[in-house]
Amino acid sequence: MTSGPSSPPTIEAERRQLTVMFCDLVGSTPLSTRFDPEDLREIVGAYHRCVADTVGRFGGFVAKYMGDGVLVYFGYPEAHEDDAERAARAGLAVIDAVCRLTTQEPLNVRIGIATGLVVVGDLIGAGAAQERGVVGETPNLASRLQALARPGTLVVADSTRRQIGTLFEIEDLGPQPLAGFSEAQRAWRVLGESGVVSRFEALRSGTTPLVGRDEELDLLLRRWHQAKLGEGRVALVSGEPGIGKSRLTEALSQRIESEPHTRLRYFCSPHHQDSALYPFITQLEHAAGFARDDTVEQKLGKLGELLAGGAHGDDEVELLAELLSLPNTAAGLNLSPQRKREMLFEGILHQLEALTQSRPVLMVFEDAHWIDPTSRELLDLTLDRVRRLPVLLIVTFRPEFQQAWGGQPHVTTLALNRLGERDVTALVRGLAGNAPLGSEIVAEIVERTDGVPLFVEELTRAVLERAEQDDRVASVLSASLLPAMAVPSTLHASLIARLDRLGPIAKEVGQIGAVLGREFGYDLIEQGRDGPPRSCN
Repeated sequence: MTSGPSSPPTIEAERRQLTVMFCDLVGSTPLSTRFDPEDLREIVGAYHRCVADTVGRFGGFVAKYMGDGVLVYFGYPEAHEDDAERAARAGLAVIDAVCRLTTQEPLNVRIGIATGLVVVGDLIGAGAAQERGVVGETPNLASRLQALARPGTLVVADSTRRQIGTLFEIEDLGPQPLAGFSEAQRAWRVLGESGVVSRFEALRSGTTPLVGRDEELDLLLRRWHQAKLGEGRVALVSGEPGIGKSRLTEALSQRIESEPHTRLRYFCSPHHQDSALYPFITQLEHAAGFARDDTVEQKLGKLGELLAGGAHGDDEVELLAELLSLPNTAAGLNLSPQRKREMLFEGILHQLEALTQSRPVLMVFEDAHWIDPTSRELLDLTLDRVRRLPVLLIVTFRPEFQQAWGGQPHVTTLALNRLGERDVTALVRGLAGNAPLGSEIVAEIVERTDGVPLFVEELTRAVLERAEQDDRVASVLSASLLPAMAVPSTLHASLIARLDRLGPIAKEVGQIGAVLGREFGYDLIEQGRDGPPRSCN
């Protein structure tokens, strides 16, 4: 029996950014003519369960089953900073999973995804027909894009494409006339993951000037010069999302690019926290030069060339081949799981040591707050090993990440603070270039962004884009403008996710504050809310 949509907690209707997925079973009408209703029920039930299980892994909420269609929300009832990306990954995974279903008839789907502001949460209907309604053009756009998609493909709206950056390979389908829309809507076909592992490079502009980080950059440069002399150093760079951790490490790379050195980059992913050694695997694959269309033999050849100078015996080569899911004879080593783990770790560390024989190494380990447990264990060993090597290891993470690496003589802790008013003003001017941004507009951006460089960048770009459309910059920040323009769409998911994590009471205060202004008293909050008083401590 097909399970119904999962039930979210009791939530009042609210305005929020939502990414909507429409999934349609291809050829359902011919199926209904060829199969007995009970057999068809089993086929459709298997399809429904497959979609629900798959999107659930990516944080999707199944809002409604509509015969051969499934409506899925990303960003409700709980938002994530990467809901659009989650939806795209889920869409590709659904296409693959449905095609591999073992049913009486091979199945295929077509999927449409769109992102935008909606009002969601109203309970509609009663009993088994009850559902969480959503109001806005986003669901209609997702539905139309689904109809546009060919079997086995995923089509996304331009609003979604802007939020997934270059994380995926996409094909521009151009403006498409869609029923119910007065203007043609630009559509994109998602072909697969792009292989870009740096979220900073995939989602952020590489031209953003570095402002207000001179002291931090100078500190990293001093640690680099110490590391080059053989005194290995570790720099722990922490800060909230959007504060500029990746931008700072990129600035260091740019400053030393003319010096002989080797740069190693490791990227943790929110989607691979359960994948053992994911950042080390992707780094090895990148260093070996693996291409998507390489044969197994070609990959083995490239891996052999990469490991030739550093592996201590054939056993390490076999263990590393096994790590990369390539043909190997590691099973014949007759090692206990613990001993195999130790030898694998040593094999990876031996590669690092081999690289330092010819030149110093800059090792950047990004987003450690998403690290998997096995990589965490290996990173602990790496921090200890580099103290005796010409290596500068930089580890970036968010404040909630718990680590015990500080206090060691070769470890420096660097917490990035928000930018001051002068630095934010300089950043806005740098982003605007020759655009005529008046002092009042700049001051408003400074006031609204609270010194977070990402917020400054996105709001400034929204101002400039709107200015190009309306030929009047001030319109972007006018009180009559839609709230969607006051907060750029690229920031909506991140901000809503933060509100959701605060809990219902703090979230309600934030929602009231969005209407009242940036500063307000407790009495005014109480007057602005419904229901009995509750603690806001």
